[in-house]
Amino acid sequence: MSALTILYALLFYAAAAILVGGVARKCWEYARTPQPLKIPIPPAPATRGGVVLRMLVEVTLFRTLFRANKWIWLFGWLFHVALAAVLLRHLRYFTEPVWAWVQLVQPLGLYAGFAMLAGLAGLWARRFLVDRVRYISSPSDHLMLGLLVAIAVSGLAMKYAAHTDIVALKAFFLGLMAFDWQPLPADPALLVHLALVATLMIVFPLSKLLHAPGVFFSPSFNQVDDARERRHAAGWSARIVHVKRASGT
Repeated sequence: MSALTILYALLFYAAAAILVGGVARKCWEYARTPQPLKIPIPPAPATRGGVVLRMLVEVTLFRTLFRANKWIWLFGWLFHVALAAVLLRHLRYFTEPVWAWVQLVQPLGLYAGFAMLAGLAGLWARRFLVDRVRYISSPSDHLMLGLLVAIAVSGLAMKYAAHTDIVALKAFFLGLMAFDWQPLPADPALLVHLALVATLMIVFPLSKLLHAPGVFFSPSFNQVDDARERRHAAGWSARIVHVKRASGT
């Protein structure tokens, strides 16, 4: 077994562990963060079922962003939908036999790569062209967008410029999941693409990309608008009240 295969196998094991562990830790922290106030964005649903429906609309259609800025919504929604299609297309490298619905996604995934790149270009351009956005943009914002663009470009390059052995590539990832390592093709474009993907997996739990799971813990979206019907108390405040009552103060 080549040193290259061992290096990338260990890299993806480490990246997967950091990604899963880091996101799980942050979600645990989000879940334990007190919510002392009722702050749902109006008009807000008055039932838990309404909250679920509202959240579903928000994460699929970006309704709040659409109301705020149509151009940002267009590029943001285009990028996220295209990214979802690309990720679904890549499931063929992790399943054997390939599921029927994954096979149906394959042609769509090719065009989604270009749509993903177009959405990223629009989002990145606004950080240079819009004064107020340029003012609040930090180096990490540009680095994350640059990383995503590099992943998209290197992925498209493997399809249209420097082809790789996808059969051997699939065997490599199936072998990783079964702890039965298989040789990884040594194509430069593939190695760059995989290194960029592993980098994204590692930095994801430390970046602003955590808004993906974080939106589900946002009190402005996940709270029921029932402040008049039910007293809202954060966990820590309820414990303080209980201690005071127990001590007679």
